[in-house]
Amino acid sequence: MASKLSRDTRPSWPRRAIVTAGMPYGNKNLHFGHVGGVFIPADFFARFLRDRLGAENVLFVSGTDCYGSPIMESYRKLCETGYDKPIGAYVQENHDRQEKTLEAYDIACDLYAGSALEPAAHVHEQVTDEILHRLMDAGVLNKRSTLQFYDTQAGQFLNGRQVIGRCPIQGCKSEKAYADECDLGHQFEPEELIAPISQLSNTAPELRPVENLYFDLPAYLDYLKQHVDKLEHDGITRSVVTKTMEEWLLPPVLYIQNKFREAFDAIEAELPAHTVEEPEGNKSSFTVVFPSWQERDEAHAVLAKGGVRFRSGKALVPFRITGNIEWGVPVDDSCGCHGLTCWVWPESLWAPISFTRTALAEAERAGKGERYASLDWHDWWCSEDAHAYQFIGQDNIYFYGIAQTALWAALGCNMQQSTLVANYHVLYMGKKASSSSKTPPPPASELLEHYDAEQLRAHFLSLGLSEKPVSFSPKAYDLRETGKNQDGTALLARDDKRVIDPVLKEGTLLTGVFNRLARSCFYGVAEREGDESHVRTGCIPAGTASAAAADAIEQAVLGFEDAMHRFEFHRALGVCDAFLRAANKRWSDASKAAKAAGAEDPARGDDLMKQALVDAFAELRVATVLMHGVVPRGCELICEYFNIAPEVFFSWDHVLETTDEFVRALGEEPGSHRVKVLPPRFDFFAY
Repeated sequence: MASKLSRDTRPSWPRRAIVTAGMPYGNKNLHFGHVGGVFIPADFFARFLRDRLGAENVLFVSGTDCYGSPIMESYRKLCETGYDKPIGAYVQENHDRQEKTLEAYDIACDLYAGSALEPAAHVHEQVTDEILHRLMDAGVLNKRSTLQFYDTQAGQFLNGRQVIGRCPIQGCKSEKAYADECDLGHQFEPEELIAPISQLSNTAPELRPVENLYFDLPAYLDYLKQHVDKLEHDGITRSVVTKTMEEWLLPPVLYIQNKFREAFDAIEAELPAHTVEEPEGNKSSFTVVFPSWQERDEAHAVLAKGGVRFRSGKALVPFRITGNIEWGVPVDDSCGCHGLTCWVWPESLWAPISFTRTALAEAERAGKGERYASLDWHDWWCSEDAHAYQFIGQDNIYFYGIAQTALWAALGCNMQQSTLVANYHVLYMGKKASSSSKTPPPPASELLEHYDAEQLRAHFLSLGLSEKPVSFSPKAYDLRETGKNQDGTALLARDDKRVIDPVLKEGTLLTGVFNRLARSCFYGVAEREGDESHVRTGCIPAGTASAAAADAIEQAVLGFEDAMHRFEFHRALGVCDAFLRAANKRWSDASKAAKAAGAEDPARGDDLMKQALVDAFAELRVATVLMHGVVPRGCELICEYFNIAPEVFFSWDHVLETTDEFVRALGEEPGSHRVKVLPPRFDFFAY
C-alpha cells in the first residue's frame, strides 16, 4: 500500500520560471513527434506553472530555428522546382504553418518567434553579438584552422547538409551523417566522416582549410563532471540526460579493428602520447587512449598514412561557433574572423534568451508590461530565485546538456543552469518514424482531421516518454490487415470495428467520467419549478466535505504536484484518472443512496443529496484545476459554469482550501455563490 503524502513534504518551486520547447527547423511543418514529444509536455508544464506560481511569473517561449544548412539545402532543392521567393519568405511560410498547428493543439506560448523573423530577428542578432563578445572577453573563444568539404565540380565549399556519409563514432549505425554531425546528434571532425559524398555533384569532395571560432569546451570537463554528479542526485533529472552527458565526459579514444593491429604496430612509435587497451573477450577492436583531444586529432594523419582505419569515441572537443554559410546570424569582424556567420547550433541555444527579451519588450511596447513580474530578462535567466525548464528530444542532449551548460558557466553573468526535460522518441506504429517508410507518419496538423486536440493531448501525455520510447499507433492510420471484407478484399485495422483505437483510451475518461461528474454537479443544483428540495438553489451548496472526499482531494493534489515536480506526466495524468473515477463513483453511490432514502424520508434524502453535492463540487473543482494543463479548453468551460474568474479559479493559492473557504475568498457567503445555468444535454467534452 502506497504511503500517504503530507503537506509538510511538498516540493519547492522557483519564484519565476522560463519554459522552452525545442525549436523545429524552418524548412518543414511540425510532425507528430514535435507536438506529442515536446510541445504538449512543455505546454502542460507551463500551464501548470502559471496556475501554481501565477501567470505573471511564467514565460513559455519557443520558435522556429530559421538558420543553418538544413534550411539552406531544403530551400535550394525547392528553388530547383521553380520556387522563386527569397529564403526569408520560405522560412516565414513554414513558421506560419508551425504556429497555426500549435494553436490548433491549444499550445499557448507567450511567444512563438523565429530567430530570423521579426520581432525577434534583430534582438537575436544583438544577443548573439553580446554573447560572442562576452566569450571573447573571457578568453574562451579561439580561432582555429580546420578542414571543410569543397566540391571541386561545383566550385564551392559545402555546408553541413550538402555532404552525406556514414557516422564515424564507435557504435553508431547512422548511415545519414553530415559534415560534422550525424542524424543521431553525434559530433565529429569533417575528416572523420566515412565515405563522404557531395549532394551537389554526387562526387567525393575534398577537404580544404578554413578559419572559424571555437569555444573551448574541453576546458570545462571538470565543471561538467561536477554538474552531472549534482544532477544524478537531485531526484528529478531523467536518467537519459545524465547517462548521455556522461558518455561525452570520457577520455578521447580511437577504436581500431584487430585486423589493423599489424599496421598499427608498425607506426605506433610515430603517434603522440597514448596508451593501448587490449580487447577483452571476443571484442573485435582495441582501444587507443589519448591525454586530450589534441593528441587524438594529431594521430589521425599518422594512422591514415599507415593505412589504419579507426572510429572515434565520444569526448569533449572544441565547440564550433561560426561557419561560412551566407544564411546565418552575421558575426562582427572584431571577433577575429572575416565574413562569418554564427553556426546554427550555438545561436539556437541562446535563442530562448532572445525570445524572452522580445516577449518582454513587446509587452512593454504594447503598454502591457504588468503582464510579467519583471521586464528585465536577467530576472528570468540569471536570478537565483528563477529557473528555466527546457523540453527537448533525446537526440539534442549533447547540445543542451554539454555545450549549453559550459557556455552558461563561461558567460560569467550568473546564468542559472536549466533543468533539461528530455523525452525518448515517439515511435510510429511500433517503429522509428520515417517519411520513407511504407506507412509514413502523418503531419501533426493532419491528425486533427481524425481526432480532437484534447484527445491527442491526453494520449501523448499518457505515453510515459520519460521512461522509454513508446509507440503512437492511431487506428485512423493503421494499415494492418486484420481479416477479409465480404467482397474478399483485405479488411484493414483502421476499418475494423473489433480493433480498439489506443488514442481514444484517455478520451473516454473525459467524455465519460469527467463529463458526467461536471454535469451531475451543475444539474444537481439547478433550480426546478415545483421542486422544493433545498439543494436546488442554483448555488454551490455550503458544507464540509466528507472525510473520504477531503482525504482524496488532498492526496490527489499532493500526488499530482509531486509527479509534476519529477516531470512524470503520465503519473500526473494517472493521479487525475484515479481521482476522477473515485469521485464519480462516490457521487453515484451517494446520490443513489440519497434518492432511496428520500423515498421514505424526503428531509433525510435532501440532507444526503446535499452532502453528495458538497463532495462532488469540491472534487470537481480540484479535478478541473489539476486537469487544466491537460485539456485546457474543456476545463476552462467548466470554470465558466462555475461562474468564477479563471485567474482565481485555477490558482493553486486556493487548491487545498475547502469549498466554503474558497467561496469566502471570493467575498461571498458559503452557499450563496451562483453557478451559470447549464443547458439541457450539455457536454463539456464532446468528441
